[in-house]
Amino acid sequence: MNSLNYNLSRIESIDSAQLSQDRFGLKLAARLSSGSADLPHDISERLRVARLQAVTNRKRTQLVSATKAATAVYGSGGSATMSFDDEGMNLWNRLASFLPLIALVVGLIAISVIQNDLRATELAEVDSALLVDDLPPAAYADAGFAQFLKLHADYNATHPGENAGQ
Repeated sequence: MNSLNYNLSRIESIDSAQLSQDRFGLKLAARLSSGSADLPHDISERLRVARLQAVTNRKRTQLVSATKAATAVYGSGGSATMSFDDEGMNLWNRLASFLPLIALVVGLIAISVIQNDLRATELAEVDSALLVDDLPPAAYADAGFAQFLKLHADYNATHPGENAGQ
């Protein structure tokens, strides 16, 4: 009894346009079925095979349309991301997806070149200061001179302003 009430309520909920389409479809199917009894065997077999192919294609298109909606939904925190197939991934889109990687590589190469130029400039300044200085470059390699510079720096740190006039 419950299933009958369910079926009746379901039929009532269908709008009238859908009902008229269903009635038309049933009448058309009955008319085609009644006319198929008079057809020769080879034609009826071809129609049967065509009907099977149509039903198979219909199921396949329904399956494809259902899977193209979203292949996966990933959720983390308070957000969700839908993942789609390679739909619309033509050559330009694929090349555009590599554009950030190309920009990163070009940026890293540019940083390396700039740092090498700055390092070369600093070394050139140190070399020119050594060549212009009063002391010979060999004095900086002497261990005793390095000790003298260290003691002189420590003395200047503990007694600031004493050698200001020199």
